[in-house]
Parts: sequence; C-alpha cells; structure tokens
Amino acid sequence: MRKVELLSPAGNMECLKAAIEAGCDAVYIGGKLFSARGFAGNFTDDEIIEAIKYAHLYGVKVYVTINTIIYQREVNTFLNYVRFLHQNNVDAVIIQDIGMFYLLKNKFPNLTIHASTQMNIHNYEGALLAKKLGFKRVVMARETPLDVIEKIKKDIDIELEVFIHGALCVCYSGQCLASALIGNRSANRGTCAQICRKKYNLYDKNNNKLNDNNYLLSTKDLCTLENLSEIIKTGVNSLKIEGRMKRKEYVYLTTKIYRLAIDSYYENKIIDFKKCIIDLKKMFNRDFTKGFMLGEENNLFANDLRPNHLGIKIGNVKSKIKDNLIIKLSDTLSLNDGIRILDEKEDKGFVVTSMRVNNEKRSRANCGDVVTIKCCKYVKKGSDVLLTTDYNMVKEIDKLIDDNKRRVLIDVIIEAKENKPLKIKVTDENKNVVTYESNYVVEKSINNSITKDVIIKQISKTGNTIYKLSNIKVIMDDNIFINIKALNDLRRQVLLMLDDERLYQIPFKENEFKVSIKDFEKEEKTSVLIDSKDDYFKLKDKKDVIYVNDKSLLLSDKCVLKLPRVINQYDTYDGRVLIGEFGSLLKYKNFDTDFSFNVVNAYSVYFLHKLGAQKVTLSYELNYAGIKCLMDAYESLFNAHPNVEVIKDAYPEAMVCKYNLGYKYKFKEAFLEDEYKNKYKIVNNNDYMTIYNFSKITFDEEELYKLGVNSVRTNI
Repeated sequence: MRKVELLSPAGNMECLKAAIEAGCDAVYIGGKLFSARGFAGNFTDDEIIEAIKYAHLYGVKVYVTINTIIYQREVNTFLNYVRFLHQNNVDAVIIQDIGMFYLLKNKFPNLTIHASTQMNIHNYEGALLAKKLGFKRVVMARETPLDVIEKIKKDIDIELEVFIHGALCVCYSGQCLASALIGNRSANRGTCAQICRKKYNLYDKNNNKLNDNNYLLSTKDLCTLENLSEIIKTGVNSLKIEGRMKRKEYVYLTTKIYRLAIDSYYENKIIDFKKCIIDLKKMFNRDFTKGFMLGEENNLFANDLRPNHLGIKIGNVKSKIKDNLIIKLSDTLSLNDGIRILDEKEDKGFVVTSMRVNNEKRSRANCGDVVTIKCCKYVKKGSDVLLTTDYNMVKEIDKLIDDNKRRVLIDVIIEAKENKPLKIKVTDENKNVVTYESNYVVEKSINNSITKDVIIKQISKTGNTIYKLSNIKVIMDDNIFINIKALNDLRRQVLLMLDDERLYQIPFKENEFKVSIKDFEKEEKTSVLIDSKDDYFKLKDKKDVIYVNDKSLLLSDKCVLKLPRVINQYDTYDGRVLIGEFGSLLKYKNFDTDFSFNVVNAYSVYFLHKLGAQKVTLSYELNYAGIKCLMDAYESLFNAHPNVEVIKDAYPEAMVCKYNLGYKYKFKEAFLEDEYKNKYKIVNNNDYMTIYNFSKITFDEEELYKLGVNSVRTNI
C-alpha cells in the first residue's frame, strides 16, 4: 500500500534539510520570484538547483510555488523562470494564475502543474474542470468539507492535496483583496500585510457596539493530528503542513510528529496525541482548530483575544515585589526559556536569564514550585504565564537536525567468483537498480582467503553517504582473495551510480504557443449591479446590462444573474450568468466572468474567452497602466480585440469568508471599524460572510474606453 504523501514547507535551505531529516516525502519551496510568501527567506536560483538535487537524493520531491497573479509586463520573466525550473527537474509547479496555467500547459507538455489553493477550488465541479484542463493535482480550498473531498477522490482521477497543520487565512485563499486595497500590499502578489490579525470593533446598523474582544478576524491555527485517520481514509494524495515563514525547528517538529502519526495509522499503532499536541503548542499556536474541512463550529474557528503565539500555560503570577516576579508553576520552567505574561492592555514577553526557588539559584523549576525571576515591567497579580519557547526542546531539535541521520535503505548482492570480475548489484527503497562490474578480477587465495564477513564489513562502510544497508547477499567461491581497496572502490563506484540514478531527469520539451480566438468588436457599453426593483426601474433605460444577485430581479432581457464567489450547491439556470468561481466555468455555458478570477494579463483573458466567457471582468488589482499593458499585449499577441469590463465607483468585496461574524453576533448587516476609524460593511450571506472595503475604487470612464475597455460597470 502506498502511503499518503507528507508535504512540508521550506522557506530556506535550513528548513528544507530539517523537513527531509524529519521524514517528509515532499517539500514545497518558493524562489525569489512569483511566490505567495514573498517575506519568506525563499531560494535563489542556485539554491533551487541545490535543493532539488539534495531532496532527490533522499527520494523527496520538490514543488515550487509560482502562485501569484502575473502582470503582463512579467510574462517573459515568468516563462524564463519556469523554463529554468523545468530544466532543473522540479517535480511540479504550483500555480494560481489561470492564464499562466494555460500558457505553461501549451508551452511545456512534460511539466507537472498543481492548482494552488489560491485558485479557490472548493467543490466537485471545480476539481472536475481542473482534471479536464490538465492539472495533475488540486490543492483544495481549506474550507472544503471532508465529504466533498471524499466524493471528488472517489469519482475523479486527480490528485488531491489538503492542509493539515498551520496558519489559516480567514478569507477563501486567492479571494482576499483587503491587504491590496487598504495597504497596497497584495496577498495575491506575496506581500500580505495580514489585515485579518489587526484590531477591529464591530457595530450594528444602529451603531451599537457588539464585540468585547478586538481580534475579530484572527483565526486559530489548524491542527488535525487527532483526526488524521479520517482525512487519510478519504484517499487524498498529499497532506500539507503550512509554514514557509517558520523557523527550521518548527518545520522539523511538525513534520516529525505528523510523520509519526501517518506511519502509526498504516502500522495500526497508537501514539500519545496529548504529548504531541503539547509539543506543537510550545513551538507555535494561536490556539488550535480542526478547521472547516473537519466540520469545526463557526464560533470555535477564530481567537479574538490575541493574534500571536500562545505557547502553553505554565503558571500564574502570585505577586510582584519591586523587580522580583513571583510565579506559582503548573509546569516546568528552565533557564533561557521564553515566557509571556498575559495582560489586558499589553502582554509582557522576555527570556528567563536567572531564576530562584526558595532563594536558591536554579536552572530548572518543576510543577508546584514557586519561582522568583527578575522583571522590571508592571505585571498584574493573577496574570497567566505562558511558555512560548522551550529552550531545551529547541536545542534538542537542533541537534537532531545536525546529526543528519536520515538514510536511504539499500539491498546489495555481491558476486565474487574466481577469475571473474568482481560484481555488485544495488536496489534502493524506490526500486532503482544499478549494477557495476569492477576491473578487478577475483584471484585464487594462496595464503589468507577472504571471508564473507570481511566483504560485508567493507561494503557496509557507507558512513559518508546517504545510504544504509538493509540486506546484503554475498555469492562467492571458496578460497579466494580480494584486495580490500578493490572492495572499497566497488562500494564507492556503485553508490555514485546510484546517486546518478536517484537524480532523475524529467524530459524537457518546449512547444510553440499557437493562438486562435474570436475578435470582439470595440464598444463603449455600461453595466450596473443592483439589489432592488427600484434601482432596476431607475436604470433600465440607462444601462446596457443589469447584473442582479437575486432571480426575483430578472425583470427583462437586460438582466444577468450574478452568482456567488463560493458555491456549495449549484442551481439549475439556463440564462446568462456572471460567474465568480472556478467550478462555474464547467457548469454554465452562457456566462461572463467576474473580478474574482483575478485577471491581470492577456493570457487569462484569452483563456477565459476560449472557455466560453462572453465578457471578462478585470481584477481590482489593475490600474490604468496595467490595463493598457494588458490591452496592448492582447491585440499584439492574438491579433484580436478582447471583450473586457472594468468596475468603477464601487466598494470592492475585500474578503469572502466561511467564518461568519453574523452567526456569533446575530446580524444580517453590520460594519467593522479599524484603528483609523475606517468602516467596512459586512453582509451575512448564511453560507459565508462578505466584507467590503471602506472606500470606493474609481476610474474615469472615458479613459477606460480610450484604453480599449468595452464595458464599464458600477455597483449600487
């Protein structure tokens, strides 16, 4: 039985080596370009080559994230980068941009492409379309329920990857525009400012404050350890740990614990989940949730108290006497540990550099001890004390990483026959087989015959390599002599050959990208999104197209039904629709596409038109220069005019979230207020929550028409 893949994060080479040492089956990394974790260490081109070779020697696959949206001006750089990755044997690339997928699929037929979670594929139809288009794997949206994942895996021949541990986005991935709109730092460009971890207040429509705690959008961290068997049973292909911005000790510990859990599942063994979860909490947690995939309750998904690492509770403050802090411990504390003392106004964090118990210096104190440590900050009596860094655990992990004990098991057959060349055959755990025949000819012994034990001893000396003998068989004649140097050379040569075999080559092929597309007429049209009959009657004679959110507003042929960005169950509808999510591309035939496809380059427009889109709405993340660059490129590349729309005079949908404040605070509409008094409208749509930006996005209509845009939309 082939085990499920354990996929670990690596923000740099140290983390990659830690993940491999801990037992991962694959790693995902980002280069210096086009990675959705732009603030991770990430890999230079030379480091990527080194990383792929290092990982492949250990039988570990390498997936490279190129999961940002790609502006038109970047396409050539993007192509050169992917060509470099492909030529250096990357196992797969992970991609968000739909136009770049289509370009790569046509240019590089041997390149394996995974659909990033940024594509927001969250339903059966989305996975089926991904299969039809040629994706090898879908990284499912974190919000996708387990029963949906199980059905997809049962019915569709496509690899599925799911997240099992780490930080969560409150918004459906790829659908968060908040950071880009508010701070000009795009999550879809790898520079998220983590707007969701900021403080907010919540008010109803009558301006009544609803919240007590302030971190209303800050999610807990995902931990599925206790439910891992349920996930594995669905048949998913890969279990992903989040954390490309985490340090090597985090990568090692999470990988090691989930490796243990996966192996225990297949071997029918029981592990101590309680201890594992405590260790995981020590390393990093914002409290844990099992996530929406496993049916977590809405009210248990977020931690509105604090957005930072909580560690584990180890005691309470008994008193503060001058600069001496007296703590009653409920767990152990050691010198060099990091602690945080919780406070209503401002938490206090520091490293313990000295400690006394009963006025006696200690390097370690135990549960029940009353310890005195130095602290010059104000601390309130009764405050909780958290352990946020376990120095000894980190030190132990560093040693385990440095020991580099992971080995590839090999089976060896030696053939030593008199007057014949010395031969060796090696088979590794991946069934790679290499055979080497030495120039050395086995001699008849005159004095001292070589023994089987001596041959085994010499061939087993693999200490400076990644290999370890599992089984060895020696086929030999009696009374023969073999030079020890010949045995050593035999071992070295065959293991070098095995290295070459394990450093497999992925055939590189590049095709010409051929185009054929409908040429749309240049027009100057207008459209509007409305939500009431009054709006319809005011605008029906002024607009060419009227988008509506409700079928009850389909009052004439001008009206087009706007579908949600998240769909768990499709309605049957034969009319024209405005679609906002991936699965709808398969489900509907007469459609326009909305801003949520994040279209920022000509290839995305081209591909959506090829799939049947009559009109393509461009991303909110484009400005005038970006629109001009896209339009010029489209006409130059494809010798045709596209039918694109741009939204102006609208409050953009900044987030769409399965987590819903409306459930907890019982509202249909409300608004968030940030620290600068900006107000963000929230709408509870039952299945999800939509948060709108505090300010409108604006364009000059005439300027857009000059750029070649065919339609300009406003929102009421």
